[in-house]
Parts: sequence; structure tokens; C-alpha cells
Amino acid sequence: MQLAGLIGLSDPPRADAAALIAELHGLGVQTVMVTGDAAATAAFVARAVGLRGGIAPPRPVPDRADPAMYAVYAGVLPEDKYKLVAALQKSGHIVGMCGDGANDAPALSQAQIGIAVSSATDVAKSAAGMVLTKPGLEGIVAAVNEGRLTFQRILTYTLNSITKKIVQVLFLALGLIMTGHAVLTPLLMVLIMITGDFLGMALTTDHVRPSPRPNAWRIANLTVAGVFMGIGELIFCAAVLGVGIYTFDLNTPQLQTLAFVVIVSGNQATTYNNRVRLRLWSSRPSIWLVMSSIIDLLIAATLAIGGVAMQPLPALIVIGTIAAAAAFAVLWDFVKVPVFRRLDIS
Repeated sequence: MQLAGLIGLSDPPRADAAALIAELHGLGVQTVMVTGDAAATAAFVARAVGLRGGIAPPRPVPDRADPAMYAVYAGVLPEDKYKLVAALQKSGHIVGMCGDGANDAPALSQAQIGIAVSSATDVAKSAAGMVLTKPGLEGIVAAVNEGRLTFQRILTYTLNSITKKIVQVLFLALGLIMTGHAVLTPLLMVLIMITGDFLGMALTTDHVRPSPRPNAWRIANLTVAGVFMGIGELIFCAAVLGVGIYTFDLNTPQLQTLAFVVIVSGNQATTYNNRVRLRLWSSRPSIWLVMSSIIDLLIAATLAIGGVAMQPLPALIVIGTIAAAAAFAVLWDFVKVPVFRRLDIS
């Protein structure tokens, strides 16, 4: 036999793989390569895509695993991929598994989010929770960012709901003590809920900033933050009601109108405080949120000044209450930021 020639075969990584893995690392997502190829081949590819870490020795997958220990697991069997995902989960990690073959299906199904690449087999796509439509890892980075945007919107909605419940329940009790009468009629409460719902729906379109690191639910801290914001708004509402009682000497029906206006405007103030974890002006609100606020305040002011479904109030008192709510939002923002930082609401 005579040597006629050599043919070199290579399956190089995509040109954008290293940049996308670096972007995932910047987002706090640790990346581990798991392959059935030999350790030498896996190490070469890992270096090419920017994975800096050790290569796991050839041994059975332990019950618990840490992604910081090894960057490459080579020579693994299909069942080992499944065991590795389970081991990472037992160590408290949220695991996303990306694969393309039928042998990846068990691991894709076990992971919190299984990701099948665009060229994956039908079995892998069926087992995955997300299927990429374009080659490469760009879809994974986009999914991480979109997930964090969604988390921030849900966080704001939850924080806002806790705040509003605290205010509305305690203000009814406090108003009864201050005036000796119910400060809100059933109709006024319905109007408050309607205006609040418009604002809540607009929050789903708001501009939010994804966190640079992975998020986690801290329900206890979130509840404390919501109660804190609710107490602040309650103090503001009670102060305005006190001015109506002792300075303007309003009668009971007028105080009910004032209570309606101050809750609507106070809800606006705390909503804009809750929507960002940093300073009030650190993020521009969406046009839908701004339009919703304008419409809500116009409806409340028109009804209160015109005396529709309530006792009319002088325009100066209504406009002054809305202006006071804007001032409260700015002042309370300086108190909110260190509290949110302390509670790790981010």
C-alpha cells in the first residue's frame, strides 16, 4: 500500500461563539462544556471559545457538582449528561442545558430550561423548553436578557400590589379615626381600583433595566419593601387629609372627595418610585405609562372639580394635592434608594 495523500477534517467553533460565551459570563452565567469527545479535542475547543478552567478527570459523575470546579467534561456518556445536570441542581444551581442530539434529550428534559439548537434532532427539540431558530448561541443571550426584563416587571408589579394594599386598608381605618366617618364611599373605591388597574396594565410596557447578575426571589425582603413604601404613602395621604380637616375645614363629603384624589395621586407617586430600584429619574418611563398617568389624573381631577359622583372640591385644592404627590415622590425617593439597597431589591 502506498500513501496517496492526507485529508484534514475539522469542525471548528462558530466565529461568534467566544464573544457570546464572554457575554454570558458577564451576565453571571457560568458556562460548562459537556461532550462525548476525547479530552484533548474538548480542551482545544474550550480554549478556542474562551472557556478557562480545568478538565474533569475521567470518573463517575458525583452526586453534587459545582460549575466553578471544571469548565470541560469530556468523554461522557448520554446518561452522564443527565446525571451532571441533576448534580448541579442538587448543589442549588439553576441549570440551562443546550444540546442538539437524541442523546441529549434526557439532560434537556431534566434541566430547568432545555435549549435545542436550530439544527437539533426532532427528539431534542421535543425534550427542550426552548428551540433556537438561528444558528449559534445568540438566542440564549437574548433569552437571558428577556427573562431578566420580565423578572423586573413582575418584581415591580408585586411591589406595587403590596404597597397599594397596605395604603388602602390602613387609610380607611386611619380616616375613620380622624374624621369619625368613612372617608371613601363604595363608588369612590371602585373608581380608585379602575384608575389603579390602568396604571398596573401600563407597567407591563414600561422600560426596565435588566440586572447584571442572576435574580432570585426574596419574598420576605420584598414584603418589607412593599410595607415600607405603603407606610410612606399612608403618611402622605394622612397628612393631606389632615390639612383638609384642620386647615380648609372641609365637610365629610368634601373630605371623601379629597381622600379619593389623594389616593389616586399618591398611587401615582409610589408607582414611579417602585418602578426603578435606583433614583426616580434613572430610567425613562414608557410612553404608555406616562399616558396612563396623565389620563388617570385628568379623570380624577375632572370628577373632583366637577363634582361628578362626589362632592366638588375647589380646583386649587385638587391641583395642590397632585402637586404635593409629585413632591412626595421626589422626597421619598431619597429615602427609598438606601432601603432598597439594604434589602437587596434589585
